[in-house]
Amino acid sequence: MEPCAFCAVVADPDRARVVHEDADTVAFFPLTPATWGHTLVVPRAHSADLWEMTGAEVGRLMDAVLTVGVILRSVLAPEGMNVINSAGRAATQTVFHTHVHLLPRHSGDAMGDFWPPRRAPRDEAALDGLAERLRAAGLSSGR
Repeated sequence: MEPCAFCAVVADPDRARVVHEDADTVAFFPLTPATWGHTLVVPRAHSADLWEMTGAEVGRLMDAVLTVGVILRSVLAPEGMNVINSAGRAATQTVFHTHVHLLPRHSGDAMGDFWPPRRAPRDEAALDGLAERLRAAGLSSGR
């Protein structure tokens, strides 16, 4: 098994530019930031992705994401902020230790457009069917 780069940062924070630490998480700048202020927030305990974590662990990670994000917004005053978590190779995950990217954004920055162009028409009947399958599997519509 390959050594985990993010576990190495957790074990030795001097390996990175750490901007925040608490009992459960570490936040630091990636080696190749996509935008000015791009910050990664990782749990101290190794898990490959969010789906391996408990709800309580994810909650603590998201608390740290919110803490760091608020400070990034305060200091950098970006026009926007992407909060990105990728789980699995098909979702472009390259480091298999759960992490959340905070990306302060400005119009015309190097990130460019995040979403693909809209395509029409949508298959409304297929979307209704998928919504019904998800509710039948245990989700609630809130109605």
